[in-house]
Formats: sequence, structure tokens, C-alpha cells
Amino acid sequence: MIQTEFHNFIAINQLCQLNERVLLGISGGIDSICMFHLFRQLNIPIGIAHCNFQLRGEESDEDEKFVQALANKYDIPFFNIRFNTAEVAKKEGISIQMAARDLRYDWFEETRNKYAYNYIAIAHNMDDVVETFLINLSRGSGIKGLTGIKPKSGYIIRPLIFSSRKEIKEYLDENDFDFREDSSNASVKYSRNLIRHKIIPLFEQLNPSFRETIAENISRLKDVEIIYNEHINNEIVSSIRYENERSYILIKKLKELNPVHTFLYEFLKPYGFSETQVLNIVESFDHTPGKQFLSPTHRLIKDREELIVEEKSSLNSGYHYIDANTENIEKPLNLSFIQLERTNNFKLFKSNKLGYFDLNKLEFPLILRKWKKGDYFMPLGMKNLKKLSDFFIDNKFSLSDKEDIWILESGNKIAWIVGHRIDERFKITDHTEKILKIEIIEK
Repeated sequence: MIQTEFHNFIAINQLCQLNERVLLGISGGIDSICMFHLFRQLNIPIGIAHCNFQLRGEESDEDEKFVQALANKYDIPFFNIRFNTAEVAKKEGISIQMAARDLRYDWFEETRNKYAYNYIAIAHNMDDVVETFLINLSRGSGIKGLTGIKPKSGYIIRPLIFSSRKEIKEYLDENDFDFREDSSNASVKYSRNLIRHKIIPLFEQLNPSFRETIAENISRLKDVEIIYNEHINNEIVSSIRYENERSYILIKKLKELNPVHTFLYEFLKPYGFSETQVLNIVESFDHTPGKQFLSPTHRLIKDREELIVEEKSSLNSGYHYIDANTENIEKPLNLSFIQLERTNNFKLFKSNKLGYFDLNKLEFPLILRKWKKGDYFMPLGMKNLKKLSDFFIDNKFSLSDKEDIWILESGNKIAWIVGHRIDERFKITDHTEKILKIEIIEK
């Protein structure tokens, strides 16, 4: 019996507790009306949310009146909204179906938050799951797209996906519950309707239990996805390190994985890189370092031994002045400045986060800036000037490393490549009387 299955499905999948408030997305169609009556019989505190997308003229308005009358009949809180869906779709450059989906879910979530509902219930059924599987299969999809619609995704629950549309119709007929027919459901100009009315019936000629068979295959694929993701995550742990808001992927480790492009695609998917880009990145492994690849949100740099992924952001620029009495700054770097008297027991600690300078050799204000082409300095321990670009090459700095470099300048001379090397001309000597200690403070 569908009522018992409905209750059990909610409990087994932990969709909600009986005392939690659930906002039902009710269109007036067969699925949502079935869901409404099943929830009502469980005595779960519910509200009704209805969207009028104004796509079917008077028919859309009649749907709205029908749902509002249903809410009034059973004294259920009712929330509704009207969207100019066609105009939004045109403005955003997306399909009407996509615009309606985005508008609906955004408003559902806004209403859920405003009126303190715990969950939003959507009336997808088993037929929707099968149709979605075939749509994703036809368009091309990874394993995730073939695992169907999830019973629970965040605050969205789908308590009816265990049931077929046939079973839902039988339940409404047996109980004489009214519902609205959406005339657009008969049109095969929409891909879902084409699959529902034309393609699935052809498969059912080969296998009368086609829908059930696909549902079983989806269940198996969900298990496969769990194993797949576990393996991917294990390789992520051993292949990627995270530092300074960047991801570093070892090329040597990637080459050991098979198929390498599939692993790399999964690694880079959260950063928005496409499958075509991933194939090009793999081809770049043995080429000259420095090639860049851009996703909508991130940049990937192919370095000598690693792929470096970082979020797109405008590079820090400009000049920052530091007076003689400055004790600390937080931007663009977090630095502390301490003036010390040189004593016999003074001890210099070696660390790339520390810079010690002869205070009397410095000219204030100091300038903190980005490096630029043509910069040169005299590295500590050397007697000749060296271009910064050559210093970077000698020390195998990647493109992103170089972009991160800040220069501390004194009197038109570089005193410190911050975090790397001070200039010989500003070092502490036996004649030093006062010291400026600069420390990079970890955020």
C-alpha cells in the first residue's frame, strides 16, 4: 500500500522527522497532489508553496486557484508567487525550463528560511528518475549523472521517488482525489516528454519491465559511484597538497594513474575545468613549463613537477610605504617590525620568515611592492648584482611563485626579496649598532 511505503521510505532514508516542518512544492498535478495527501495523513506539519510561471495563460491561473482552494479546504498555510518566466529566460539566455527550475528552487529556499520550515518536498517519482537517466545518457554524462535523482539533497527531499506514476494515479483514483492536468505534458517538443511518450514505450516493447529494470540498474550504479568516489578520494590524498590557497598536483603521481585523464578530470572538476581542457593539460605534461589553462573560476599552471591550481583574482599591486616607527602591517602582507640594539649576546635566527637589517643603512620610508622586470639586487653572500629574473630561474620559481613575490625597497635599492633572500648591502656586520628585525606573521 502506497501510504505504508511512503512512511517507510521517509524513515529508511531519514528524510525528515514527524515533528519537523515541511514545505511542499505543489503544482496541482498528479504527483504533487498525491504527495500532499500522503503527508497530510502522516500529520506532519506542512505548508504549501505554489509557483505560477505564467506560461499557459488561463490554465496557469486555474492551477493556482486550485492549489489555493486545496490549502483553504484543509487549513494549510499557503504561499504563492508569479514569475514572468519567459522574460527571465530571454534575459538570462537560458531555456524556459531551466529558468523555471531556477526560479522555483530559489523561491522555495527563500520561503523555507523565512517561515522556518525544515525541508522542501518535491514530488519526483520513479518515472522521473528513469527519464532523467535517459536524458543524461543521451547528452553524455559521468557516473554521477547516471545515478538518478537523490532522495535527499541538502534541504530538498523527494519522498515519492520509490513509486511509479501508474501507482500514484491508482492511489488518487481509489480515493477520488482531484488534480490538474498540465496540457504541456502532452507536447513532445520538450525532451523529457519525448522520452516519456515516444522512447520509453519503444523500450517497453523489448522489455515490458523496462522502467523497473532501469531503476534497478540505477541502484547498482549508486553503489559503483560510492566505490568510484572512494578510490578517487584516496588518490587525491596522495596526489594533491594544499598550501597558501593553492592546490599542487604531482605530475609524476598523475602519470602512475590509469586512465590518467579520468583521474585528473575528477581532481579538477571542483575548479570548473572541462574534459577537453583536461585532455590538453595531460598532453602538456612533457612540454615546457609555464603553460596556463583557465576555467571560469580558476587558473592552472603547468609547472616543472606540479600542476598549480589557484582561484582567479587580480594580482595585488601598488606601493605600500613603511615609516621608521611602524610596528606592524596586515596588508598586503602581515609583517611585524622590531628595532633592536646590537648587543654581545645577540643571536640571529635563520628562517625564511625573518629578515635582519642594519637599521642605519636603511632609508625610510621603506617601500613594499611587487617585483618588476629589470629589478636587480645583490644576494646575501655575493659581491655582484643579479637580476631577479635570473634569481627566480636559478631557484626554480614557478609563474605563480613569482607573482606572489613582494619586494622591500630602501632608497631605490632592494633590501629584501621578502621570505627568500636579503640584500648583501643591508646585512648585519660587526659594525652594526641598531637592527631592524622584520618577521612574516602567519595568518
